[in-house]
Amino acid sequence: MPATDPTDPIDPTGAVGRLDVIELRRYTLRPGRRDELIELFDREFVETQEETGTAVLGQFRDLDDPDRFVWLRGFRDMAARHRALTAFYGGPVWAEHGPRANATMVDSDDVHLLRPLSPGTGFTVSSSRRPPVGAPAPERLVIATVWSFPPGREDGIALVRDGLLPVLHETGPAPLAVLTTETAHNTFTALPVHTGTNVAAVVFSYPDESAYRRRLAAVRSLPLAREEILPCIEREQTAAPRTLRLAPTGRSLIS
Repeated sequence: MPATDPTDPIDPTGAVGRLDVIELRRYTLRPGRRDELIELFDREFVETQEETGTAVLGQFRDLDDPDRFVWLRGFRDMAARHRALTAFYGGPVWAEHGPRANATMVDSDDVHLLRPLSPGTGFTVSSSRRPPVGAPAPERLVIATVWSFPPGREDGIALVRDGLLPVLHETGPAPLAVLTTETAHNTFTALPVHTGTNVAAVVFSYPDESAYRRRLAAVRSLPLAREEILPCIEREQTAAPRTLRLAPTGRSLIS
């Protein structure tokens, strides 16, 4: 699919349109091979995926695990996802470079299939702002926090949407995105995703760790958050929230 197709999430000006499907992908790599994968990914797998209708949103080093690579990509809808993945993984670029990428990986199946939690909570980025190959990594910190709740129950998701999000808006800049589980069937079975899950994911960008810590302190200083909202979320969750501390690569749109 050409990048100018009207169903493509990337328009000719580089603006990313509505993305109703987001993949949060977390890879476990062979020791010491993360930089090798990042160099290959940023050189070979960015524009070539976008040519098929994929929005490559962000590539990151996990600051808490030297052998983790995390990335995000988006699609207009599930049908566009199927077309894009079929075109890319069945195409010449993956045939040439995919084996080298796979050789760096131990596991690539830790994947959440997500959608915006509500209108206006998806990512807003522009591919025209993407740095060139070889650009230095920005000095930014991206935080992605993922809460897990019982499948089929909306109570926890509602607490995040109606309780936590207003507090977050009150205490600082808005999240880059607020997402929840996309429950549609995974029609591209060559790439597994988590099933039977019910998560909420909030993504923020900060200039540094201290700014992130100040934001946490500001949220916890509010009596409503400390005494009601956060304890209620904790009672609903099925596991402790996972917080990913991420350093964007040089070509990541999200930074």
